[in-house]
Amino acid sequence: MNEKKPFNDVGEHYQKHVGGIPSNADLKKMPKMIRLIGYFLIGCAAIFIVLFLFGWLIS
Repeated sequence: MNEKKPFNDVGEHYQKHVGGIPSNADLKKMPKMIRLIGYFLIGCAAIFIVLFLFGWLIS
């Protein structure tokens, strides 16, 4: 069994009481509605950044 070793006391505590070390979320493994909300939020952030840069460059 390939078990991750904690690198500090907080990781060890979390591993003992919760059962693992947290990892990044994989949107492809989540339910469809949560994926859609995630894609929507990421898309809105990208559009906001593009519009902000466009407005900044024009002014």
